[in-house]
Amino acid sequence: MSAFDKVMAARDTKKLTSVDYIKAMFGDSFIELHGDRNYADDKAVVGGVGMLNNIPVTVIGLEKGRNTKERMERNFGAAHPEGYRKALRLMKQAEKFHRPVLCFVDTSGAFCGIGAEERGQGHAIATNLMEMMALKTPVLSIFIGEGGSGGAIALAVADEVWMMNNAVYSVISPEGCASILWKDSSKAPEAAEALKMTAQDLFDLGVIERILREPERGEQKMFESLKLLICRTFEKNLAIPGERLAELRYERFRKIGKVK
Repeated sequence: MSAFDKVMAARDTKKLTSVDYIKAMFGDSFIELHGDRNYADDKAVVGGVGMLNNIPVTVIGLEKGRNTKERMERNFGAAHPEGYRKALRLMKQAEKFHRPVLCFVDTSGAFCGIGAEERGQGHAIATNLMEMMALKTPVLSIFIGEGGSGGAIALAVADEVWMMNNAVYSVISPEGCASILWKDSSKAPEAAEALKMTAQDLFDLGVIERILREPERGEQKMFESLKLLICRTFEKNLAIPGERLAELRYERFRKIGKVK
């Protein structure tokens, strides 16, 4: 598959969404929590607490929706500032109780409407980056579809970042990049290759730690394997003192893009 084929696969409307992953992995143990305690509850961000095997976990996902009605309600996964503030509220709660944080990322980017800008979209994203970098509890982010710009990295300042084999992660969409560089959005396939946005590209560059095979709907054995892998990662990181964990996370990001 070409890089642009991967982009199309990441955008496939039949893909599993964050809600699907949460249901398959947490079942009835998941309790959704709402609101940013400031303005509203953003349905593009799903968050709460659940049990992953025997580990209590705070789980947060960017949710696009699974049909037209849901996608309208979820704003196609484009979160508003209150969505990122809700996510941060849940992360700080997790830190208080030393619960690990699991994030599922699937968004073309943060919502860029006038209302979102008026309510501090840029500030909300920047605050998440700063606060997540210093969280004294384990954080793992998994890209299950699109990972677009600041809207994605606002939930991806983690100890480790994993990607499904058909997920993508980039500072801009291929169409947006092509429109800026060549004034021609039809050159998106060329832009996708240049952006190095596929899971394999990002693994080779050291931006992510692991590539996962994307589970099919109802493929419970694959979800059980993923749960076990996540639990082992959390158990390893829970044994590290909080201050040291934050230092390691900072060092991880400082190494990205370093010229040898």
